[in-house]
Amino acid sequence: MSSYLHACGEDISRSLRLYEWNMSAGSAVMATTGTVEVIVRNAIDRQLLSWARRKGHQDWVGVLPLDQRGRDDVAKARSRATLRGRRPEEHGRVVAELSFGFWRYLVSQRYHASSWVPSLHKAFPGAAPDIRKRRRDVERRLVSLMLVRNRAAHHEPIHRRDLLADLEDAIELVGWVHPEAGAWVGTVSALRQVANARPT
Repeated sequence: MSSYLHACGEDISRSLRLYEWNMSAGSAVMATTGTVEVIVRNAIDRQLLSWARRKGHQDWVGVLPLDQRGRDDVAKARSRATLRGRRPEEHGRVVAELSFGFWRYLVSQRYHASSWVPSLHKAFPGAAPDIRKRRRDVERRLVSLMLVRNRAAHHEPIHRRDLLADLEDAIELVGWVHPEAGAWVGTVSALRQVANARPT
């Protein structure tokens, strides 16, 4: 409780109210970032499938040039998706098993030449026209959203974060995939109401 007590001048009653609010904020963060993750991963997956088919492959899983970390992530996802080989591999299941971190690293500088330039920049048509800036903008928002998502997932304090800025990052990022998707995230997310209800 130290973070909450410190923020509330050691007042236990106020600290508990802030802790309870933090739980609600964490739930709103998880729902919002979960929506962002699904939309972003599906947009990236669509471009990777198109890239793979242009290269004569049916699937990008197993052929996308990844570093060791990326290969390990894909191997784990394939294992989970097939129940360690007990059921046939389905592309959608593998994609669903890949973590938020996998998609975030896929837009990092290390994959700029191998993946971003040939295909991934097309997943965010509404972002900056310059594809270098586009990658940096997408990565920055994914990093920020992953950070707050991880804190919420581990029940850590997020009461000092600007959750309205996090929501704007989410809306903007998804809006770069499609404007209507961004508007939808802004409509369904509870973050604005929760942020505005933060106890003083």
